[in-house]
Amino acid sequence: MGRDTYTYAIDYVANLIGENLELLEEVASNSDNIDYGEIIKVMTGPDKAVTAFTRRGIESLQEFIAEVRTWQGGMRQFLSDEQCDPETIKRIMANEPR
Repeated sequence: MGRDTYTYAIDYVANLIGENLELLEEVASNSDNIDYGEIIKVMTGPDKAVTAFTRRGIESLQEFIAEVRTWQGGMRQFLSDEQCDPETIKRIMANEPR
């Protein structure tokens, strides 16, 4: 019997790991943030796609977020460096651990 391969939609991952969906979208928007091949775009229509992660991609995502939180300036600085919209930064930071 073969082994199944699973990918996990970004909104499910946000709930699964207890992180803000907008934060995950910002992290995933730069493929350099997560190990190569661990983020997958799943086409759901001609011009529509959803971001999904492999199991290792979820681990890589969690490791990356934990590391960013240790940086000087932390998550706010990361989001600013990624040129994230100020209103999005405000919403994400409202959910960040203190």
